[in-house]
Amino acid sequence: MAGHTAGDPLECLSIPIVLEKEAELDQQGNPVLDPDGKPRYRCGFRIGGGIDQDHHQSPQGYPDKGVYVTYIHDSSPASRCGLQLHDKLLQVNGKDFTVVTHKEAVECIRKKAFLKMLVYRKGVPPLQKSPGHVQPQFHAYQQQQQQQQQQPPQFQGQPQYQY
Repeated sequence: MAGHTAGDPLECLSIPIVLEKEAELDQQGNPVLDPDGKPRYRCGFRIGGGIDQDHHQSPQGYPDKGVYVTYIHDSSPASRCGLQLHDKLLQVNGKDFTVVTHKEAVECIRKKAFLKMLVYRKGVPPLQKSPGHVQPQFHAYQQQQQQQQQQPPQFQGQPQYQY
């Protein structure tokens, strides 16, 4: 990952993460509204980077112009969904984050109440390829999804109903 050039093909094991934002509340517990009257939601993380930023100026020492998670608030949707400090955002809601400016990344993250992300995390082993054998890129993820579909969902708190 070090030195990846924006827009170049990238081969790595990406981690799928789904983040459901929560309503932002004021000190009295009332929802905070945007100027247009819509409720404001919070993710609980900050980002740094983008193709318009000089990664050499990054206090974290990131190796390229990617978009990275620079801070995660405790007890936030980001901390609960498994997002980690220094994760590199590869994709958010289908948008390629390897070729976005910082402003474009912020706007994309603010748009939706759910964020479906693919992230790269340092320390995750690279894909293992056997010679002469084509292995699906998301093989482990597909197996995990199949196992989850075979098991009944486990709910905590109030029961959930499927319609």
